[in-house]
Formats: sequence, C-alpha cells, structure tokens
Amino acid sequence: MGILSTLLRAATWWNGQTLNTQLYTWRYGQRVGDDAQGNVFFQSKDGKRRWVIFNGEAEASRIGAEWHGWLHHTYQEPPTERPMTHKVWEKPHQENLTGTAQAYVPAGSIRRPVPVERSDYEAWRPE
Repeated sequence: MGILSTLLRAATWWNGQTLNTQLYTWRYGQRVGDDAQGNVFFQSKDGKRRWVIFNGEAEASRIGAEWHGWLHHTYQEPPTERPMTHKVWEKPHQENLTGTAQAYVPAGSIRRPVPVERSDYEAWRPE
C-alpha cells in the first residue's frame, strides 16, 4: 500500500473504510458476514452496534433488504444465520442507478443518444 492510497484512506470516506474505521473494526468489531457485492458486515462484541464496510463506493442503496433490516435492528439474527425467504416473482436487489450512465432513460428523453420517434404524441401548437 503506497503513501498516496494511505493519505486517501485517511481523508476520504466514500472509497471504502478510513483508517479510523479500520482501527475501530479491528479493535471492537466481530465479522458477521458479507453479501453478494462483497460488502462486509460487522457488529460490536456486545452486539449493540452494527456497521458495514463497503466494497468500493459507499452507497447505501448497494445493501440488500435482508442486510438493511439487520443493520437497523429490525432482525436480530443476520441473514447468514436466518436467511430471508424470497418469492418467485421477486427480482434480485439492484442499487439505485440514478445519476449514473446506467440510469433508466424513457423513450423520447433528450438523454437518449438517438431519441425514439413517437407516433402516439403530438405537441400542442398555439394558433
């Protein structure tokens, strides 16, 4: 690990854990599990505090419902011990893509590279 990456970890919180978080986790944390995106979940040894170390950008919508419920003390057991049951019609969790290149762009939007020609809409023109 170079000097630049150490300085970035000391000064930024959005690209993984900071040095203080790493020390706190090392000293007081107990690893509980991880999710499909590589985020790692911890709790304090007395079980009162729970936190996540993100794999990459710290974006709260990257956490699935089962881990979100555990982090907020909705569920006492983590999903590693008591997994949630999923319905067949449920889609897998997807992070919020608003503001990114992968965000949903409807037909006719000016954000589309080639707008879709619409025949069901006619713009109003004052006479």
